[in-house]
Amino acid sequence: MSAVQTPPEAPATRPAGRFGGLLTAEVHRFAARRFIHVLLVLAALGWAAVTVIGLIGYASPTPERLAAAEQARAEQVEMQNEGREQCLRDAAPPDDLTLDQWCGPETTTDDVPLDWFLSPAPFSLAADGIAGAVAFSAAGSVLAFLVGATFVGAEWSTRSMVALLFWETRRPRVLAAKIAVVAVASAVLGVVAQAAWLAMSGLWQAFVGDGVALPGDFWPELLGTAGRGVLLTTLVGLLGFGLTNLVRNTGAALGVGFVYFAVLETAVRIIRPEWQPWLLTNNATALGLPDGLTITTDYDRFTGQPTVYVLGNLQAGVFVAVVTAVVLGIGIVLFSRRDLH
Repeated sequence: MSAVQTPPEAPATRPAGRFGGLLTAEVHRFAARRFIHVLLVLAALGWAAVTVIGLIGYASPTPERLAAAEQARAEQVEMQNEGREQCLRDAAPPDDLTLDQWCGPETTTDDVPLDWFLSPAPFSLAADGIAGAVAFSAAGSVLAFLVGATFVGAEWSTRSMVALLFWETRRPRVLAAKIAVVAVASAVLGVVAQAAWLAMSGLWQAFVGDGVALPGDFWPELLGTAGRGVLLTTLVGLLGFGLTNLVRNTGAALGVGFVYFAVLETAVRIIRPEWQPWLLTNNATALGLPDGLTITTDYDRFTGQPTVYVLGNLQAGVFVAVVTAVVLGIGIVLFSRRDLH
């Protein structure tokens, strides 16, 4: 009787390495994307072009130009007040309005900006610094959306996503590493966008600025706006990644975004204006603006008074974060369960 030798059990297949190794691989994969390089180069060229245009288009006021502008403003104020005096003498206002209400208040030089009479006008960091930070938040968010979308879209189009699973079989870890890379990259992009605005506005203020002293609350408000801009850029970059991961194609994700923003939101604003506080663009805008966004949702049919809704920074930030988390969560669940071909 011969003994039958039982072959030893094969060791269980273990996924590759630690999460740190997977994260490092994703960083290299992200940095190698040629289309991302093209986007960043185009963004840098656009920044340089706008900076040069501003240096040419603005002009610091000379003493002679300031004197002429102040004289023109004084003449304008005098003309408006003469018109008001004529109104006070000759007007017959309705019964529900006083004569002062009908003709308006007296105009002062503070009511008429001096820049109206300077051509070309100087750049004003005090007046335009916050608006510029908001604009760069929007530009950075669009760029982050494209970067996040093309990063995972290229994985699906080249089928490297499937190949990656032979090395790391735990699918949630794969997506977690990619999400972490996109989140950090989008946050860095948001910081760079705000730094680019500070550099641009600093150059303009130094060479073609108005020389006006900044108000005391300028820097806290600007830094707060920049911080919310970085948060918005990060969330939008993750949203672009999550949406593209759902549809597995960068072009399809951009098409879905176009249909939502250009068609669906426009239809909601026309047909259901009371739903506007739940639109993604309104919440993104409210997150970036210092005082949130005031939305007119309806008008009283008898008095004509508008019904307004104030969309604050906190509410808008939570809404955008929840939408982003839902899109990412659905993508992780489907990626973990569905067959890949």
